Amino acid sequence: MRILSGIQPSGTIHIGNYFGMIKKMIESQNEGELFAFLASYHALTSVKEKEALEKNSYEAAINFLALGMDPEKSTFWIQHDVKEVLELYWILSNHTSMGLLERAHSYKDKTARGIQANHGLFSYPVLMAADILLFDSNIVPVGKDQIQHVEMTRDIATSFNHAYGKEIFILPEARVDEIVATVPGTDGAKMSKSYNNTIDMFTTPKQRKKQVMGIVTDSKELDEPKEWENCNIYALSKLFMNEDELASLRQRYATPGEGYGHFKMTLLEKINEYFAPYEEKREYYLNNKKEVREILDFGASKAKKIASAKMEIIRDAVGLI
Repeated sequence: MRILSGIQPSGTIHIGNYFGMIKKMIESQNEGELFAFLASYHALTSVKEKEALEKNSYEAAINFLALGMDPEKSTFWIQHDVKEVLELYWILSNHTSMGLLERAHSYKDKTARGIQANHGLFSYPVLMAADILLFDSNIVPVGKDQIQHVEMTRDIATSFNHAYGKEIFILPEARVDEIVATVPGTDGAKMSKSYNNTIDMFTTPKQRKKQVMGIVTDSKELDEPKEWENCNIYALSKLFMNEDELASLRQRYATPGEGYGHFKMTLLEKINEYFAPYEEKREYYLNNKKEVREILDFGASKAKKIASAKMEIIRDAVGLI
C-alpha cells in the first residue's frame, strides 16, 4: 500500500497541522510505503517572499524530522526537487473541466476571505492531483476540507484513463481520522494560519502561553459552574489528555471556584509536556542544516526515480515521443 501526503511550508507548523495530518503521516511509516513531501510549489499561492519560503521550507523539514519522519523508512522530499510533477500537472490540465475546478470549496472559501484570485489558486487541485497520481498513491490522508480535492483527483484520473483507453492511473482513496480531522483554533473555527487562531508546536514559552491564554471562552465568573460541551479549551484538551484526565477536567468545570484561566494553564502544561521530547531532536537539526539538505536530496532522488518511470508511461500514452 502506497501512502502519499504533503504539507505546505507556508509558515510555522501548528497543532492543527500535527493532529490533523502530521501525526498520522508519521505513524503511517509503519503501515505501508510512505511518500511525504513539502509542497513548495503549492506554497507559492500564498508565500510571495523568497526569504520566507526558504526559511519556512527548512523549518518544516526540521519539524518533520524532529517529530519522527524517518528518511530510511519513507520517501521524504521537497516538491520542487522533482519537477516531473509540473509536466504531469500540464498534461492533467487538459483532462480537467472548468466546471470541476469552479466547484472547488477551498478556492471559493479562500477568495471569499479576500485572498487574491489567480490561476495558481484556481488550478491548485490539478497540481494536487499530479502529486498524487505521479506516485500511484493508494491512500491520501487528508483533513475534511481536502476530501473534495481527492475526489477531484479521482475524476481527473478517470477522465484520463477513459481518454486513452488504459488504466494508467490508480484511483486514490482519501483517509480521514474523524476524531481529529478538524482541529479547532483558539476562536473555535478550524485552526489555520489564515485565521490567525493557531497554537504553534515549536515556539517560545512566552508565545505559546500567549496563544493558549487567547482561547475564546464565554464570560462566566469564578463562582459559576462552567459548561465544557462547547468550550474551546476542552475541545483542545481532548488532544492531550486521557479519559481519566478529561473526567477530572469536566468535574472542575462543574465545580465553582475556578475560571477559564485555570483551565487554560492546565492545557498549556499538557501541551508543553507533550512536545518536550521532540525539542532536543529539533535543536540538533537546527544546528545541522547541511544534514537536513542531504536528507531532502536523498528523498528527492528516490522520488525522482519513480516519477521519471511513471512519466515515460504517461508520455507514451499521450503520444509525446
